[in-house]
Amino acid sequence: MVKNSFIAVISQEEKDENRGSVEFQIVSFTNRIRRLTSHLQLHKKDYLSQRGLRKILGKRQRLLSYLSKKNRICYKELINRLDIRESKTR
Repeated sequence: MVKNSFIAVISQEEKDENRGSVEFQIVSFTNRIRRLTSHLQLHKKDYLSQRGLRKILGKRQRLLSYLSKKNRICYKELINRLDIRESKTR
């Protein structure tokens, strides 16, 4: 199994300062989602990892909706940097 290297979107100085910020949490959840997705492509019957992936996706979705309500410009920039789709509004 080859581990994929993921591009760090936030610099090291920002990581040390803003570990609790919404943007940092979204980036870390995105990295975990990409790692779990590549794991699940090899191990299709790993149901516990599938459940963990769904939980992380829900957390990231809630954080993204919070960020879109609070700061729309930062939300758009973060989505473009992470190359993820914009969430559908209800």
